[in-house]
Amino acid sequence: MSLEPPPTARLFQGGEIASEESPFLQSADVLVEGDRITRVGAGLEAPEGAQVIDCSGCVLMPSMFDVNVHAREPGQEYKETIKSCSEAAINGGVTGMVLMPNTVPAIDSGGLVQTVLDIVEEKSRIQVLQTGCITKGRAGEELAAIAGMAAKGVPMLTDDGDPVADTRLLRRAMEYAKDFDLPLAMHCEDKLLSGKGAMNEGPVSYRMGLPGIPSISEEIGIARDIRLARYTGASIHVQHVSTAKGMESIRRAKNDGVRITCEITPHHLILNEEDIVDYDANYKMNPPLRTAEDNEQLLQGLIDGIFDVIATDHAPHTEFEKQNGDFASAPFGITGLDTAVVSLYHHFIKPERFGWDLLVRRYSAQPRRMIGLDPVPVIEGGRAEFLVFAPGKSTTFSREFMKSKCPNTPFIDRTLDGRIVTVVRGGEVLLQR
Repeated sequence: MSLEPPPTARLFQGGEIASEESPFLQSADVLVEGDRITRVGAGLEAPEGAQVIDCSGCVLMPSMFDVNVHAREPGQEYKETIKSCSEAAINGGVTGMVLMPNTVPAIDSGGLVQTVLDIVEEKSRIQVLQTGCITKGRAGEELAAIAGMAAKGVPMLTDDGDPVADTRLLRRAMEYAKDFDLPLAMHCEDKLLSGKGAMNEGPVSYRMGLPGIPSISEEIGIARDIRLARYTGASIHVQHVSTAKGMESIRRAKNDGVRITCEITPHHLILNEEDIVDYDANYKMNPPLRTAEDNEQLLQGLIDGIFDVIATDHAPHTEFEKQNGDFASAPFGITGLDTAVVSLYHHFIKPERFGWDLLVRRYSAQPRRMIGLDPVPVIEGGRAEFLVFAPGKSTTFSREFMKSKCPNTPFIDRTLDGRIVTVVRGGEVLLQR
């Protein structure tokens, strides 16, 4: 029995197109032939043999790109693999991602970078880039093999999960990375100040009887790294900013000409310390959820353009690790790839806190630009790499829906407005609901 050949063309009919250029949606059909978008316009007729996909009531937008993802492979495949992480990304409308190097072993040489890229080639249906460590084994004592990793195409260097505590060593790393035009992605934290903290330090942590992580731990780390970047002329990227004061330090540094970019996570925009109830460790991450006031000011910072990109800091852990009844000893981190787009729509786009253009700019176009890739706008002649979103539908983030191996998300079993119904990459339909 022979299988029918795939259609030579697909017409996505009756939808509206979102772009980074305008808050307004454009009503148009989209014709895809091969891996390209060949026509965009109203009332297009389907070529003979083309598949017609009804997009009435839906929004077509460039697929997302996430620059902060922990896939756990090699070494912790029981939490996540590159394959399962890629499928979680597709489930959330993401067709490209950058992996952090805090695996076992840590990715600190060109050979280990190549090992991951080989797995990606075999197992992933999306574009995956691998970062390299700043220090050997992420131990913070000696520079990693930066030249070898640069030769393998790493887009950034980072010891994410930990800061480089040795200021002299970090200065050397910045000077060396500058020669390769590689930015350093910074996890900004003073570990001595954080201590054994489990959540934001303040009235809520006192009430819950949990050790706190003060906001100044992050803010001092940001200030130090800005000063080093200014002195060395290096380029840095500040990861997962969680405090308004830290954001303001970045704003001033940008105005002063420091080569600095930064990211905000959906969970630091949507959730805060008051959401932590019943010691649910699915709300435990580092940096921790801060205050409602931080939420509002970080959101305004995103709207104002202080934040260059949205990134999830996708960090899977098993249910056993997360739900062992001890919030203080549970590991930091939550998953985010499956949930990001829908949660941002539900909390911000639908209530008109910001528009579709901001989502496309900060979670699709600018992340690609930041690491030297071209955006993928839905335009004639463009690469067919987009998602179809149904605002009128909803998504329940059940364990069965999630494609990540670990369901450690605050949104587990919650129903939110909006649903990703189709994901296309290179003309191939990766997801169709």
